[in-house]
Amino acid sequence: MIPLDSLTMHQLIRMTYDISASDLMVKAGQVPMSKRYNVISPISPELPVLDERTVKRMLGELMNDRQRRVFEETMEMDLGFTVEGLCRVRCNIYMNRGGWASVSRVVPLRIKTLEELGLPPTLAELTKHGMGLVLVTGPTGSGKTTTLAAMLDIINQNRSCHMVTVEDPLEFIHADKKAYVSQREVGIDTLDFQPALRASLREAPDVILIGEMRDVTTMGIALQAGETGHLVFSTVHTASAYETMDRVINMFPPHEKMYMCQRMGGSLRAIVAQKLVPRADGEGRVAALEILICTPTVTKKIEDGHFSDLYSLMNEGEFWGMQTMNQSLVRYVKAGIISEETAMKNAGVASELKQMLRR
Repeated sequence: MIPLDSLTMHQLIRMTYDISASDLMVKAGQVPMSKRYNVISPISPELPVLDERTVKRMLGELMNDRQRRVFEETMEMDLGFTVEGLCRVRCNIYMNRGGWASVSRVVPLRIKTLEELGLPPTLAELTKHGMGLVLVTGPTGSGKTTTLAAMLDIINQNRSCHMVTVEDPLEFIHADKKAYVSQREVGIDTLDFQPALRASLREAPDVILIGEMRDVTTMGIALQAGETGHLVFSTVHTASAYETMDRVINMFPPHEKMYMCQRMGGSLRAIVAQKLVPRADGEGRVAALEILICTPTVTKKIEDGHFSDLYSLMNEGEFWGMQTMNQSLVRYVKAGIISEETAMKNAGVASELKQMLRR
């Protein structure tokens, strides 16, 4: 049994990484837990139940003086750090029944390629745009950040450009390759998304990554950047292209909605909605993707506010690299990668998927 006095978060992260788990969960009164393929279990039988003093010491060692002051005032803290030679960590520290607790996401240092992730070559084509907006969407933990990292790495390897990222916190670290990379973390390198994004437009960027579309102001700056010669990538917590357009447009007041539809039609290049689904062999998960590419027809539908027509255009848009979530799931079922039961649980339109599986 490992003694509590010598236990550190870095040790626990290493153990989490070694068992290929995605998350580490720490709180008093419980042994350290991991989340692997969406199943929560103890990291190791060698670890003791944590007490409040140990948890507070371990988490306190992760924060600098400013972060500790913010945590004491707000009882919330997001931060990122590196376990040398192993991984990056995105950590959320919070209060649980009056005590300190945390959940840490483990992010490998090496950025996987689209091929290694099993993602379609259409995503590589999206990195070739000179300007516009590309949105990668999905629920928390659906692999959006990993997908974006792979796409940005393609740009980094192939384009001589300035790439600026604004994230909270930084996850994947992009070393300068062919591109010159500036990565800014909210709370360390900038006070907030909005001032960092406004400043980024004066930093001669070619490519901008916005960690998350959180509000109207952020969306407005992203659209402005996409319209003025920059290629912008960002995420939205929505499950489909239709929901994404509906969410984005409804951020704005009613009298601005048609104007925003026209702006989105002119700026948007693609929406990639994804979710991670368990493999049939139990060895991990695969990303099922819905892909909307902004062809002239799609752009016209968006400009006119006819979002309900987007699904049929994706259904028939294989030539352009488009696909629906159901089409992605059916390919996995036919390849024996996922089960029919799993496909039905993750269906875009359940009745349609049932018919597709019977063919």
